[in-house]
Amino acid sequence: MKNFTKKLSVLTLFHFTFLYTLTIASSDGSPKPYTPHDNIALDCGSTANKTDLSGRSWIADNTIYLDHSNKVSVISTSPAQGNPIPYATARLSRSQFTYSFKVTPGPKFIRLHFYPTSYHEFDRSSSFFDVHVGGYTLLRNFSAALAADDHKLEVFYLEFCMYVDEGKLNILFSPNPNVPDSYAFVNGIQIMSMPGDLYYTSDDDTGFNFVNQVNPYRILKNQALQTLYRVNVGGSSISPEGDTGMYRSWFEDGEYLANGGPSVLPVNLSINPSFSVIPNYSAPTPVYKTARTMGTDRNVNENYRLTWEFRVDVGFTYYVRLHFCEFQGEISEPGDRVFQIYIDNIVAEHQADVIAWAGGRGVPVYRDYAVMIGRAGKEMERNLSVAVHPAPALRTKYSDAILNGVEIFKLSNEGNLAGSNPQGIHISPPIKSLPPRRPKYNIRPTFLIVVGIVSTFVAVSALYISIFRPKSRVEGCSSWYELSNKDYSSVDRSGKVYTSDGKHSKDTKECAIL
Repeated sequence: MKNFTKKLSVLTLFHFTFLYTLTIASSDGSPKPYTPHDNIALDCGSTANKTDLSGRSWIADNTIYLDHSNKVSVISTSPAQGNPIPYATARLSRSQFTYSFKVTPGPKFIRLHFYPTSYHEFDRSSSFFDVHVGGYTLLRNFSAALAADDHKLEVFYLEFCMYVDEGKLNILFSPNPNVPDSYAFVNGIQIMSMPGDLYYTSDDDTGFNFVNQVNPYRILKNQALQTLYRVNVGGSSISPEGDTGMYRSWFEDGEYLANGGPSVLPVNLSINPSFSVIPNYSAPTPVYKTARTMGTDRNVNENYRLTWEFRVDVGFTYYVRLHFCEFQGEISEPGDRVFQIYIDNIVAEHQADVIAWAGGRGVPVYRDYAVMIGRAGKEMERNLSVAVHPAPALRTKYSDAILNGVEIFKLSNEGNLAGSNPQGIHISPPIKSLPPRRPKYNIRPTFLIVVGIVSTFVAVSALYISIFRPKSRVEGCSSWYELSNKDYSSVDRSGKVYTSDGKHSKDTKECAIL
């Protein structure tokens, strides 16, 4: 009885510590590692400052930023009620108009928000327009309606990156004069600074791998980029508020997976990522705490590539950034998990070894690649594939591969980023968007802290409870690698195993990554 009381006191103390830590995590949240110098969110067409669902402030479109030489642009309220900010209002014009922003020199994010609906006398099907910023053409003969219909979205935004040398950023909207009753419109504009070394190559950097080319590639200041895909591999969508201070959206990878083999979704609930190799603003921490791997069956893994496919325009060079972080217990030394990386079906890395790159477990790293997608015949679009495959058995302890995140950008070609209609690229719906596509999850830093604490609490509580129960127990897995996925296609966050047809296998051992 005395021993029982002692153990119960320890458990009670743990409960108190848990609640105290939970209170701190919930109240303080997680500090953002980057604060942009320029952070403008303009609610186009709005006559009053507003706050969106996430608590972010959008300033009114009171023409401070509008070129006053244009007198024909109008503002309009969307006919549908209840639209989220900035999609409740718009600025429209049948002649060109310009927004001019005073900013500091340096690289910027430019996000253009669109709700392509009919606005009173402005029919949605008549809107075809160009967008120019400085010497760059971002969009040409662009139809937001065709883009939205093609992706089955009501609202969306397009994100661009460019370097601003002077203190002024002009965004010019020009309706297509060859289309009857054509007009240009925009619902919201965001201008945000980014770290100088986030995507652009620093002066002392020699560059990165240009796939199938001899010379390395560098992202220079005279290049503009368009963000096409930003994916949290193996994890849930991450809202702009959950990003590292730059309001980027990260989406799930499921819709980009190509068929051909099983995969497993390990989750890190114990190791706090250490940003000793790359800056902590490179990607949100949750990106490095989830992943997709191939599993443990060597024979299966050696006969397929774990592949993702992304639709892109032909005739451009693409910038691909792959994020990695090893956190599984069995992978702790160089050579434990060595694999090959394929970009557009070409070997980009013969011996990718995340532990060797990072110097240990729980250390995030990324690798950059450039690839040219040439034009063949009359095709305007095709798939760009990213794939991983185990290195030859003699080079690796485990015949497996891992990937945590993917970013893909289109690079300007002689100042042009414009593709064809409908935009055969990934347009980004807001995480909190209108139906029918609302992402299932909205992860925030504080929520992730709470999840980690709750998981630890459950695990430790279960350990104590087991002390008071008889010694008989259900046999479990001593390590993640005891789980063979020869007949299974995925493992969810709780460790449940699913067969290739999506059904839960009750006969399979369940292993958590703790």
